Amino acid sequence: MFNKVLIANRGEIAVRILRACRELGIKTVAVYSEADRQAMHVRYATEAYLLGPAPSNESYLKGEKIIEIALKSGAGAIHPGYGFLAERADFAQAVENAGLEFIGPKPFAISSMGDKAIARETMMKAGVPVVPGTEGTDTLSDEKLLELAPGVGFPLLIKATAGGGGKGMREVKNIEEMPTLLQSARRESKAAFGDDNVYLEKLILGARHIEIQVLADKFGNVIHLNERECSLQRRHQKLLEEAPSAFVDEDLRQRMGDVAVKAAEAVDYESAGTIECLVDADKEFYFLEMNTRLQVEHPITELVTGIDIVKEQIRIARGRKLSFSQEDIKINGAAIECRINAEDPHNNFMPSTGHISHVVLPTGPGIRVDTGVYSGTDITPYYDSMISKLIVWGETRAQAILRMRRALEEYKVVGVRSNIPFHQAMMDSHSFMGGQFHTRFVEEEFSMEDIAEGKETFPEVAAIIATLVQHEHTERAAHVVRRNARDTSNWKWLSRWERLSK
Repeated sequence: MFNKVLIANRGEIAVRILRACRELGIKTVAVYSEADRQAMHVRYATEAYLLGPAPSNESYLKGEKIIEIALKSGAGAIHPGYGFLAERADFAQAVENAGLEFIGPKPFAISSMGDKAIARETMMKAGVPVVPGTEGTDTLSDEKLLELAPGVGFPLLIKATAGGGGKGMREVKNIEEMPTLLQSARRESKAAFGDDNVYLEKLILGARHIEIQVLADKFGNVIHLNERECSLQRRHQKLLEEAPSAFVDEDLRQRMGDVAVKAAEAVDYESAGTIECLVDADKEFYFLEMNTRLQVEHPITELVTGIDIVKEQIRIARGRKLSFSQEDIKINGAAIECRINAEDPHNNFMPSTGHISHVVLPTGPGIRVDTGVYSGTDITPYYDSMISKLIVWGETRAQAILRMRRALEEYKVVGVRSNIPFHQAMMDSHSFMGGQFHTRFVEEEFSMEDIAEGKETFPEVAAIIATLVQHEHTERAAHVVRRNARDTSNWKWLSRWERLSK
């Protein structure tokens, strides 16, 4: 039984884990890079230790140093969060070898399911349908992948076998562009996960991306917490998620849930995990991958089920049984999560770095903000551009959309550009409101400008206001205020004269 946890991560997920530990009465240890010296997770933790320079391969990916700090601080467990070392079987094994508890699945499960190629092979043997692609678990060279690509068919995806979050993923339209994209995918995967192995997968057009959250304890109990809709993506990076999915009916939910539990049982899974699937228009689904970690979008499942997934992870790691059964899991209302990133949606979502001088967070009924930044935080180019996750809950999906509109309007970030305007436009999209979208919707059918066209505008009023503002600026520039020749203001001199005159 451990009473102190080291969080091997940063940003909002580190803060999220810290809060869960605090509610459970567990002391916490934060680690940070030189760029994160003043970060929120460093301030919230019981104690904190410097890892190294800002680049992740010199700080948050230094597994040996993280374990060394855990032993030095007296921590009994390490929680990896998501990203960085979360899906590294060798790191999980090193944690166990050091006599510490890894808050996550066992190394065998990570290697079996965390490696996408091995996971595909495991599911195929279990009779679960998978997306067509390269088969086997061997490391394939660029030459071999180029040879196999025509058999998979174009368009296809190059995908990193390690990690997730869209890192190390490239869409290929033809064989001519594939060599360059292979190198690009390998470089990104190596930088993000320390592993440059990739595989090929057929790109299914018009599909929905639906995932199932699972929880499993050390006693063989496995349950699922129903689905999340994750189809709204850009460059394979999720932008917005919701639970439950407006597309999934009860029959599909049951079938996908059964497959998710079966997949977890196949590798003796423990802790929280997610089975990701592609679902076509006929509601036939295909196993995509399993994320052997906590997902970014886990809060929406928490809001509709009432289960704190992070606390359950910690309880499972401490040897507790699941406190509920499959029959206890009910869907209550609807939840939506918008990822608030430091990006400019009007300039091809270019990252926006800089100093956040002011933040106003939305509040009120049904609103939750998971963030790792505050007024005064710097958004650096070393890590992802996420500012926060804005999550809302409503009794119905329609109420959740209305509540999200209000929350986005209240949310203010000063100092860097954010993608809040994108999410506002999405909330106004008739396709989104009707649940009519797919994984390519944002890139092929959605336009912020199209949404704005229906709104009433007053160009003449705008021109007059612009002229008045320019005139005011000109007058202000021409107005010269001379400094008083005396050492103080005229108001003070007048006050002195009045006192002397009495």
